[in-house]
Formats: sequence, C-alpha cells, structure tokens
Amino acid sequence: MAKICILYTGGTIGMLPTEKGYAPKRGYFGRALDAVPDLHKEGMPEWELVEFDPLLDSSNIALDQWNEIGRAVAERYDDFDGFVILHGTDTMAYTAAALSFMFVNLDKPVVLTGSQIPLCSLRSDATDNLITSMIIAGEGRVRQVCLYFGGKLIAGTRAVKLSADELVAFESPNYPCLARAGITIKYDTDAIARIGRRMRGAGETDGAFRIVPFSQTAIGVIRIFPGIQLSLFAPVMTEGLGGIVLETFGTGNIPDYDNELLPMIRRAFDAGTVVTVCSQCLRGTVHLGAYETSSSLLDAGAVSGCDMTTEAAVAKLYYLFSVTTDRAKIREYMEKNLRGELTEE
Repeated sequence: MAKICILYTGGTIGMLPTEKGYAPKRGYFGRALDAVPDLHKEGMPEWELVEFDPLLDSSNIALDQWNEIGRAVAERYDDFDGFVILHGTDTMAYTAAALSFMFVNLDKPVVLTGSQIPLCSLRSDATDNLITSMIIAGEGRVRQVCLYFGGKLIAGTRAVKLSADELVAFESPNYPCLARAGITIKYDTDAIARIGRRMRGAGETDGAFRIVPFSQTAIGVIRIFPGIQLSLFAPVMTEGLGGIVLETFGTGNIPDYDNELLPMIRRAFDAGTVVTVCSQCLRGTVHLGAYETSSSLLDAGAVSGCDMTTEAAVAKLYYLFSVTTDRAKIREYMEKNLRGELTEE
C-alpha cells in the first residue's frame, strides 16, 4: 500500500466561518479529515498529515513559502511514495509552476489540490478533490508536479485559474490534461511521457532528487492595454529589475503610439533585465516577428515566452535567477522547454 504525505498549507479547503469571513483554524483540519469515512476505506493509500504553521490564505503565499513547501517535501522525500499539497486556489497555479522548476530529478507524484467550498460546508468539492488526488499520488503513474481540480489533472507548469466561483476552476490551455477523473481515472500516457522527458533544467545532471531554493529576485509583470501610460512604468525599469513578463496582445503585438515602450525595453535590456513576452490570450503562442508591431520587440532584446502561461514564466524567471547570474544564459533558457512549460517549434 502506498504511503502519502498530505501537506496542509492553508486555503479554503480547511477554513471555518468567522465574523470576518472564512479563515483557517489550527488543529481543526486533522480532526475533520479523521471524520471523513472514505479516507479510511479499503483501497485508500495510507496517509499522514503535516500542518503548516502559520496556515495561510494563498493570497499571502510568496517565494519564502514556496521554499518552505519545497523543503517540506525534500525532508520527507524518502519516507513517502507521493505527496498531496493542500493549497488555496488563488495562487495554486503559481505554486505548482514554482515547485515544478524547484524540484530536480523528481521521481514521485506531487499533486496540488484544494477546494472552492470549505470541507465543513454543504456541497463542498473538497472531499472529491482530496480523495482523487490521494489516489493519483498513490498510483504513482504521474511522477511530476501536477494540479488536480474538478476532475482534471494538469501539469504543474500548464495550469491557470479560470473561475472564482465554478467547481471546475482550472484549465490547461495549451497542453492536454494528464488525466481526467470520471467513473474511472483515465490517464493520457502520451501527455505524461512528453512532460516527463523534459524534467531537466539549466546546469542540471541526472542523479538524486534535490531542490533548488529560489533566491529573492525583482520580477515584474506588465499587462499591455489600450491607452496604457507607459511612462508610469519607466521608474521600475532599473538595474535592480531582474526579469519582467510582458503580457502583450495576440502573438506578441504591442502599441507603438508615442514610441514609449521600445525605448524602455532597450534600456531594461541594456541594464541586464530579461524581458519575456507572453500573450494575454489563453490559447496560442507568441510569434515575435510575425507582425511588424512585434518585430521591434526582438530588436529591443526581448525573448519569446512561446505558449507559456504568465504563472510559468514568472516561476521560471525565479528559478533561472536562482541557478545562474549569466543573463545571456537566462535569456537562452527562457526560450527552451525545461519542465514541459512551453512547446518548442
């Protein structure tokens, strides 16, 4: 029988109603899980709960918490067959992407999940999400970081949150789901294998599992919109800015009124900032140079994020800045597929 470690970081799944809205309560969730009959039925993996302190709303999870989660898995890696990380939905896709890059030579399932409705409430989706995640982790067919929610198992570097109030809250816009859970769990073996072949990164070698803790790096995101006052962003384009994700229109197009953006990007490039171009469109990919309005981005030193999500691009920048100081190498690797985060043409 597989042995699963459940890491409870906080989030809606374990919250209780208070005068100020839903909030986590230390010690409650373990008792709540013990009271769920299905968790003790024959066929369920053996499991152990680790409760973080403090418990956090996922809106408050950042780089330090990613490192803490990574260390929690690493410290228990040899003692368990798989891991289920319970996490709030707001930033779950960011954490899934971050852990995907942080873990090197991962050969066990790490499944993130949570719920839209607390376990303590009527019609909660928590039980199904948790039980199915535990079964997936126990079966061990997907030995990578992934996110399970609402019947879909999504690669950790491909997940985006689509809905704040629907039970099917996450999607994988540019890559097939790794599995779908209905009456049975149906795995897409080809999709799993293609991601699995890409679990090597910058400067990594085969060997034992380890983590790359993320170092503090100034990372920014700018979403282009009609009428944007680009001069407002000029002060952040300094030598202290390590990387920036530019969310552009379509396949990488930008407005050229007042000719403000390109000089900013050139200054950022000259200062060493890695400018990565992603698309605001959920589906499709960036093609710098396909239109005149995107060719200038290439000339200014920007790199293509291809079909990466913003979540994956941000996590990848943190990762690369944590393993090398060579900005040219970072630019090179931003366009390479390291963890299944982008489709190389």
